[in-house]
Amino acid sequence: MGKFLLILGRGVGQVMFQNNALSGALMLVGILLNSWQMALLAVAGNVISTLTAYISGYSREDINNGLYGFNGTLVGIAVGVFMSVTVGSLVWLVLASCLSTWIARLLGLQRFLPGFTAPFILAVWILLAVCAWMFPALLLSSGDASGEQSLAFFRAFSLNIGQVMFQGSSIWTGVLFLLGILVNSRVNACYTVLGALLPIPVAILLGVETTAMNAGLMGYNGVLCAIALGDKTWKGGAYAIFSVLLSVMFQLWGMNAGITTLTASFVLSVWVTLGLQKGMRAVTGI
Repeated sequence: MGKFLLILGRGVGQVMFQNNALSGALMLVGILLNSWQMALLAVAGNVISTLTAYISGYSREDINNGLYGFNGTLVGIAVGVFMSVTVGSLVWLVLASCLSTWIARLLGLQRFLPGFTAPFILAVWILLAVCAWMFPALLLSSGDASGEQSLAFFRAFSLNIGQVMFQGSSIWTGVLFLLGILVNSRVNACYTVLGALLPIPVAILLGVETTAMNAGLMGYNGVLCAIALGDKTWKGGAYAIFSVLLSVMFQLWGMNAGITTLTASFVLSVWVTLGLQKGMRAVTGI
């Protein structure tokens, strides 16, 4: 039982690249502060996706490291964000969590690009498309957010971190997420701060509505980009900054196009940046 709890903790932590059960526990507490329902749904998605990997006979090492749990964690929370919590939506949570595990396995069979949160994105997009077509009553209506006149800087910074897991209400959630990263890696914590700060002035220059910035919608992809690519070298820092800037552009384009972007801006930005890295190595040999 203790081992399984450690795996589940790592599954939450791996949403933000932290292979550490304590990191995951702190992040789960952060979600709980914002919404106890979302915390339960996160655990449910994590458990289901992890058990799916066990039953499917996937790599025990990957399972133990939480690599099959983090997409399911996000799927579980997404169900609480986009759907009313009913028996029907819980059935879809099970199906989508299983699907995220199978997609993760398929993406893991190729070595060209890391999957990151692509399994979660694809599973939720499929879920939303099917429900919109066949079960629209399950979906929550998206209310228009009221406009805000001034930028709340610390709120925007904190929610840029919290929105990685759809937590856009409590600033303390973002603080606990950052603490969860810090207990595992000071380097990752520094890049988390960079990824949360940099999108704010960029969004201001691009004329993004203050409401979106205060809700953390412009920076959560940047947080993941910075952690994924940042390291102790100047080159790693430069690639991280480039990816963060690119993610803001992708996010703004997706939002203006009416797309439910989830973490697609992060995945695309890092994929583009990794492609650029390979191209630079081919040209310079470095």
